[in-house]
Amino acid sequence: MAARTLARGMGTFFKHCEHPESRWSKCPHEYKIRYRNAAGKQTEEAGFETQDRAIARLTEIYNEKKAAPRSQAKAERIQKYGTMLFEEYTEEWKVGQRHLAVSSVRHLDSLLEHHLYPALGSRRMNSFDHKVVDGFIRTMERARTGVATQANAFDKLRAILLDAQRLGIFTDNPLAGVKPPQYDPARAVIPSLEQLRAIRTAGDDAFMLIVDLMSGCGMRNGEAAAVNLNNIVADDVYRITEQVVLSTRQYGPLKHRKVGEYRDVPLPARIRETVEWYAGKYGTVDGYLLRQQNDTRRPYPHWRMDNQWRRIRASGKVDIPEGMVLYGNRHFYASNCLSNGIPITDVAEWMGHKSVDVTFKIYRHLLPGSIGKAAQVLDMALAA
Repeated sequence: MAARTLARGMGTFFKHCEHPESRWSKCPHEYKIRYRNAAGKQTEEAGFETQDRAIARLTEIYNEKKAAPRSQAKAERIQKYGTMLFEEYTEEWKVGQRHLAVSSVRHLDSLLEHHLYPALGSRRMNSFDHKVVDGFIRTMERARTGVATQANAFDKLRAILLDAQRLGIFTDNPLAGVKPPQYDPARAVIPSLEQLRAIRTAGDDAFMLIVDLMSGCGMRNGEAAAVNLNNIVADDVYRITEQVVLSTRQYGPLKHRKVGEYRDVPLPARIRETVEWYAGKYGTVDGYLLRQQNDTRRPYPHWRMDNQWRRIRASGKVDIPEGMVLYGNRHFYASNCLSNGIPITDVAEWMGHKSVDVTFKIYRHLLPGSIGKAAQVLDMALAA
């Protein structure tokens, strides 16, 4: 008996007859194949009328064996993670979220504790589909959860379920067809230039510096509290590298940024003069202008600027727009940029927004022009 061996690992085909291999194609005897199965045991199969059918069967077996490790690994993942409770899976998923800042972790924990775990914590991962996700959204709506919170909770659920889908737990995307909560921020309350001038001088010098940095450089409250003379990298550029984190009262990475990441923003001459004036009057500690008054080893506390803002509002001595909060000074920055024709993409980058969509949702009413204005401009071009 002769046998023909194929590529390494594929096996052999042969005939049990007296005919030489050169006559196999014409003799009436059937082909047989021999191969090693997935367990490594030698196996034979018979009943193949032609050489092509024998080879096709060996090829099929070979491909199945090659795919088996991947299929086995996927099956093991589905078995392990598919039966996990949502809360168990999420806690394991959280370990991999090393890019999140301290404040982002606290926000995530709050969403999990108050919204996701109560509604979904005991559900097994392999039971999720679009109806379950849509039901979760309706649960938040019935509870009159704020739309911003609904949107944030949905974003976290989406990230977790997409992670599970990559592991192969779901055959179909459990988010397909689900309409996410639509967060439409309330219109920002923005002071006029005259009101801003009165606000900036209504508190102490530290408060004035913070207002200038927020309204002139677009800094968040915590970023302004971490202002550092060494971060003036050019006469007209300030590099924002950190913030005073509200929860820890320590310096930390910027919102939506990893440690070491930064953003460069335009530094107007008047704001630079305020920074240099303050540094000259009060000095710095390792370049920092603002520190805790009774202990200069510690960062400037959030409560200090918040208390001053409340006192200024309560005094009634300053014309402050109805509904304006301290953050309105940062809104002034966006308004100033957009009304002067600076592209919204640049404004989004300088303000540190996660995406330009956030900037557009908050400040779309400030964008210059309108449909009517656009029609006039287009008509002028067509008439030229």
